[in-house]
Amino acid sequence: MHAVMGAKQSWIVILKYKIKLLFLCFLFATPLLFASSLIIGIAGASGAGKTTLANKLKEALGEDIAIICQDSYYKDLSHLSPSERAQTNFDAPSSIDFDLLHTHLCSLKQGKAIEQPVYDFKTHSRTEKTLTIHPQKILILEGCLIFAVPEIRSICDMKLYVDVAMDICLCRRIERDQKDRGRQFADIRDQYLSTVRPMFLKYVAPSKTFADLIIPNESQNASVLEFISSQLSHKAHSSLTCQTCKGNNDA
Repeated sequence: MHAVMGAKQSWIVILKYKIKLLFLCFLFATPLLFASSLIIGIAGASGAGKTTLANKLKEALGEDIAIICQDSYYKDLSHLSPSERAQTNFDAPSSIDFDLLHTHLCSLKQGKAIEQPVYDFKTHSRTEKTLTIHPQKILILEGCLIFAVPEIRSICDMKLYVDVAMDICLCRRIERDQKDRGRQFADIRDQYLSTVRPMFLKYVAPSKTFADLIIPNESQNASVLEFISSQLSHKAHSSLTCQTCKGNNDA
């Protein structure tokens, strides 16, 4: 038991040093990084905890952060019949309007507000409503496929991948889809076997290689998430001449 705990503590220390090094690399490589919005990409399997991580970072960082969800950019299928909509592969990159997402991210980086689509998962169509997103110092973009699309991946200043076992992801997905999206278990099961798992293996899992940092199940590394939040908060709220930054850089 002591050996296991010791190994876990050592792993956390090593990961913290990796995070620190990552932030220092960004600091030196892009001196004007915080002149515009910093985009943090969070990818991983469906049910991995991407939204949980994004919300935890937002809670820690407060008003200077906005969350952009890939799922809000599903293509509008209102022109199709209900049966045709049900046959759509919602787990392939082609189901997402990545052109619009890229345009919106560029606008936010330029200091312009956007009107994010509001998607209805029960009808597989966009509603007439939109959500106004204003530019913030930190933008979190979360979605399964964001690292699999070069144009989206390249606009992310930092890329985090949440790596969780597939059986845990499946349990979370079943609970979410039944509770939040009004779906039946048989439909969830069939979609998982026919598109979710195959598309994960084809697009999502390989995109992990593009991540700057791979984070395991969030329940096992609260201290690491806290450390990420503290680093983001400090870098976003201080200039490059900040004495603390200079002290950290000299360490």
